[in-house]
Parts: sequence; C-alpha cells; structure tokens
Amino acid sequence: MQGGFTPIFINANAEWKAVKELHPRVELQYSPFGEYFTDKAFLFFFTGCGKSNAAAGVQYVIDRFHPKYLVNLGTSGGFAGRTKVGNVILVTETLMYDVVEEEGNASETFDSYRSKLDLSGFAIDKLPLDHRGLMISADRDIIPLEVPGLIKKYDAIAADWESASVAHIAKLNKLPCLILRGVSDIISEEHAEMYGDPVFYEQRAGEVMEKLLNILSNAVLFLNTGF
Repeated sequence: MQGGFTPIFINANAEWKAVKELHPRVELQYSPFGEYFTDKAFLFFFTGCGKSNAAAGVQYVIDRFHPKYLVNLGTSGGFAGRTKVGNVILVTETLMYDVVEEEGNASETFDSYRSKLDLSGFAIDKLPLDHRGLMISADRDIIPLEVPGLIKKYDAIAADWESASVAHIAKLNKLPCLILRGVSDIISEEHAEMYGDPVFYEQRAGEVMEKLLNILSNAVLFLNTGF
C-alpha cells in the first residue's frame, strides 16, 4: 500500500487478547490507550472499549499516522432470528441508539450521530460476508427486553459498543472506513446466551477475531493493491 500503514482498530480486551495471540512475534508499542503493533502494511491499534475510547483512539491515530483508510474489526451481539453466531457483518451505516435528547431538536441531534460509511477503495465484493447493513451502537450491552423494539424501529440485526463511534470519526475526517463485525452471541427477548459468563465471551471473541483476521489475510481488501 502507498502512504504508510492502514490502521486496524480493535476495541475490547478479549478481542485484543485474541489478536495478540495470533501475532506472537510482533514488537508491542504503547499509546495513551494501550498497546499497538505493526505487521506488514497494517497497524493494529487497541483503543479500549466504549464509544469515548474508540473515538479518541481513532482520532489519535489519524492525527499521528495520517492514514488513507480506516479498518475496525470486532464482535457484536446478534438478534435472534436475524443472524447466527459466526456470521460476518459488513457495516454500511451506523447509529447511536443510546442518544436521548429531551430539550431542543431531538431528531437533529440523533441524526448527527448517524453515519453512512465511505467504502470507496475497499474490495468489498471480494470479501466473504453474511450480511451488509446497519449496526447500532451504545455504551452498554443489549437489554433483552428491548430487542423487539430495536428490530422494529431500526430493522437492526446486531448491536455493538463502538462501530457508530468509529464511523462518526471517519465521517468527520472524510476517510473511507471498513467495519467488519463477527457475531459472537445471540440475544432474544427472553435470553442472552453469554451474559454473566466472561470466559464464554472470551472464547467466542477469540473465534470471531481469528475468522476476521483470516479474512484480512486471505481476501483482497483494497482495490488496485495486493492486500
């Protein structure tokens, strides 16, 4: 690739642990957010979880390394009946569903945090994908009783903590951004299969990240390049 490294943003602790285990020989470096390393044409950067860390980490990398493209890989919770564990979602649009405006123009505030991703330059037709579409994000896990409403209101199939934040910063900086999220668990109105079981999540996160990194390694990611 021309113009230096393309950053791969990783947000959750379990996701980052899996990435490091799959790159055991790299030299770790450190930022205010934690560890990062380079491998081939990529800079793998850990932001920490949540919208604030994700947004700040992405802007930090943009200001310091001046990338031409942004990539975010991670897990997501899928909605029962709409997706399956292990499915890979290409995020084409995001919104922050935990934004609540009680004063002023609520619709305007909400829409300001909705982002359509610029996917120009990415060879998305060559990626092995199960779904393409909207990802909803909030600084919290999915509340099972809210699942039917989230499906009805947003036609959502899955949710995470950071995609909307990463996409928002990409939009503000006018940078193409690829977000791939693997479904680590399924939530229905009645049941959340891994809540209260961090070991189970760590296992599933490892499986998801290995799958996403295999896509990164084996598929053509960028147009007009060898990567």
